[in-house]
Amino acid sequence: MSSTVLGLVRASHPEPTAAVTTVAGLLAVGVGHPPGGVVAVVLTVAASQFTVGWTNDLLDADRDAAVGRTDKPLAAGALGRRTVAVAAAVAAIATVALALTTNPTAAICATVALVSALLYDWPLKSTPISVLPYAISFGALPAFVVLALPDAPPPPVWLVVAAALLGAGAHFANVLPDFVDDARTGVRGLPHRLGATGSRAAAVGLLIAATVTLVLGPPGPPTGVGLAAVGATIVIFIVAWYAGRAGNTAGARPVAAFRAVLLVALIDVALLVTNGRLG
Repeated sequence: MSSTVLGLVRASHPEPTAAVTTVAGLLAVGVGHPPGGVVAVVLTVAASQFTVGWTNDLLDADRDAAVGRTDKPLAAGALGRRTVAVAAAVAAIATVALALTTNPTAAICATVALVSALLYDWPLKSTPISVLPYAISFGALPAFVVLALPDAPPPPVWLVVAAALLGAGAHFANVLPDFVDDARTGVRGLPHRLGATGSRAAAVGLLIAATVTLVLGPPGPPTGVGLAAVGATIVIFIVAWYAGRAGNTAGARPVAAFRAVLLVALIDVALLVTNGRLG
């Protein structure tokens, strides 16, 4: 039993699951949810992330096995496919049930985010519109958190747009380390069609746009912290570019760009949480 639980945890994409759930919880606190509301948001988002992670590993099991992904329990034969399929189905039902503990409108938003993410897993992952589910699901996250409030106001457009840009940028960044394996297994999403250089440029542009939106979107003049974040974002990418050019190995530039993207994504998440307050 313990090995099965451990395998399910590893197959759930635990790092992004924990990151997205934590962001949702912090955002829920930031927009004014009471403790019970924060718990409802966190549990809903966690269940949704489990669903997506397990479904992704289930659908990619053969591809992961073909490229020798020993870190994937399904591909390594350490976890049964039926077990993962049942877990994903239960988590999907739990997502909707937990979302309904807030209100029907928020539940619809959470369901849209889940369905969009699942459509990325199949069939959109290998299509020219592979970025679309990321944009929709990430954009729906703050919308769900706001709509889950009692007597919720409409979510600010700038908040949803910024989250969508962050999600789209994350898609291009997330694919960068897997270009070789994806090419071997026939994955041809939008990043693969743009190539590594185009994907890095897309990730940079989208994350800068997300940062600017988070700084200029809220009412009133931009704060000093916000302007500093925009400046830091630009400096980080400039430094990463020259660090990549100065590298002595062929992989230096992709590694530098990927690390820069992750750092800027953290800045954007911090701005998303702190600027997500509604008043």
